[in-house]
Amino acid sequence: MKLAFSLFLFSLPGFAAGQKWTGQIADSMCGADHSAMASGGKKVDPHDCTLACSTGGAKLTFVSNGTVFEIANQNFADLTKHAGQTVRLTGDLGSDGKTITVSKLAMKK
Repeated sequence: MKLAFSLFLFSLPGFAAGQKWTGQIADSMCGADHSAMASGGKKVDPHDCTLACSTGGAKLTFVSNGTVFEIANQNFADLTKHAGQTVRLTGDLGSDGKTITVSKLAMKK
């Protein structure tokens, strides 16, 4: 009986650990490459570019191994704080394979 109850508890969605990825918080306008925003031969700071684009209406995204994922919960805490930075993201990949709902975000160590 205890074993059956334990198996039931761990099968509940609330106990799901979520998938983990390493990548950068970016924006839907630039994706994985901010070079289009460069001017005068200056290198673009990914943090500043991501913030500028998201303020201008672009959605925040997550780029991992060259793949750009949409972030479902745009208001998740610390997304803008870590804009342009490499992070360790935990979340759930949507059934479309293109959207992540973030549950945890931390700087990559």
